Amino acid sequence: MPYELNGVTYETDANGYLSDPTQWSEDLARVIAAAEGIELTDKHWDIIHYLREEYFENNGNQPNERTILKAMSEKWGRRLQSKDTFELFPLMPSKQGAKIAGLPETRRKGGY
Repeated sequence: MPYELNGVTYETDANGYLSDPTQWSEDLARVIAAAEGIELTDKHWDIIHYLREEYFENNGNQPNERTILKAMSEKWGRRLQSKDTFELFPLMPSKQGAKIAGLPETRRKGGY
């Protein structure tokens, strides 16, 4: 299911993850999020940017749910629970967040 933005088609794999993460932009993230039924807020962007930083600056690292919780607790200055990030990305923050962040699909199992 490719995404369209400004007359450009962005190829994806069978599950809707971008084929080339370097083609990602914030405008494209909005298109992907809309397809996922998500309206992006500042908290969404914090997680999306964190996931991209980890991936590109840490040899393709894709944090799991616990790691995302710890990082966002630190960033937002309060102790978070899983429900806090699942409210933002109901289909799993590490996976749905990665999709919107334009990253490859992670093959590891979810949560903790």
